Amino acid sequence: MSDTMQSLDQLSSLKTASPEAPKYVKKVDKQGRAYATGKRKDAVARVWIKPGSGKITVNARDVETYFARPVLRMLIQQPIVAAARQDQYDVVCTVAGGGLSGQAGAVRHGISKALTNFEPDLRGVLKKGGFLTRDSRVVERKKYGKAKARRSFQFSKR
Repeated sequence: MSDTMQSLDQLSSLKTASPEAPKYVKKVDKQGRAYATGKRKDAVARVWIKPGSGKITVNARDVETYFARPVLRMLIQQPIVAAARQDQYDVVCTVAGGGLSGQAGAVRHGISKALTNFEPDLRGVLKKGGFLTRDSRVVERKKYGKAKARRSFQFSKR
């Protein structure tokens, strides 16, 4: 009982432990790559980044052949451009499930998370851009007695 406080002066002299922001550390494997998993709708992307010339490979194909639409390629490049790391990292990813739009969103999410694993200082920039949050919107399930999720069958009086 010797450590109990006897007066308010002694109580005020105690320093309260201020909650510090968690320190993020660099997570790299033996080959010098950072890994992350990105998700969007039904698509799941496994992404590895390593220092290189800026080449992006998706399912063992070049990004221009896999994502033919320029909008999807621009979507994938967004976290790299926001972090100002163009032509500095090679990206290798495998993606499965969903359609092309969902897959591009999953690759974007994976690249963002892998960048934070490789360079924890980029977390603030990527978080502010909204690249680290998983877009949780998924397709609503079909209900019985309905044509689709909410659409009813055509009404007929007779």
